[in-house]
Amino acid sequence: MLPRVAFVTIGQSPRSDVMPDILAETRVRFEVTERGALDGLDDAAIAALAPRPGEERLVSRLRDGREVLLGKPAIDRRLHEILAELDEGGFDLLVLLCTGEFSRFTLRTPFIEPQHTVDHFVQGLAYGAQRIGILLPNAVQIEEFHGIPGVETKAASASPYLAGNEAALREAAASLADTDIIVMHCIGYSEAMRQVVKQASGRPVLVSRRLVAHAIDLVLS
Repeated sequence: MLPRVAFVTIGQSPRSDVMPDILAETRVRFEVTERGALDGLDDAAIAALAPRPGEERLVSRLRDGREVLLGKPAIDRRLHEILAELDEGGFDLLVLLCTGEFSRFTLRTPFIEPQHTVDHFVQGLAYGAQRIGILLPNAVQIEEFHGIPGVETKAASASPYLAGNEAALREAAASLADTDIIVMHCIGYSEAMRQVVKQASGRPVLVSRRLVAHAIDLVLS
């Protein structure tokens, strides 16, 4: 039997923009289940989850490809409910498809939490770097970014979900060309987008979904 892995997005599932890259990157084969924090909600219910004044924001994707802006507290609560349910489902691994920082999850099932996964990978891979470039989906998130312990960061923004975003990616990448390495700190950024940023910046570039894919291999192999 193949291992059973449940993937949870803060947007709507399935994440047809993310899963092909993850499956192409992983060597271990596994059975995929997808859940989304916005599954089953209509546009009005989703609009009610928009950031309120003073709330940190998250950016994700709806099933039809639209970008959506969400308030972190409401999504945090929904993620805890979904993951608690999946924790009882007999899965071999749970994977969150978001690099945002959330309140602590208490789960019995092995769990990959990308914020910690990506940041600790970066600390190891970029050891000795003086400054790390961070690419985020939304400009307001630059001020909200939690930072990476022990290293100076410089952030820029470009959404992975807007059509014709290559120019914005190139502009953001050029602004980070004075950093030692760039981290595309959102699951929404693809390998193709990484190539754009690498070419425009001339710097080594890490993309979050590839780091998460490698973590999946390490856990399941």
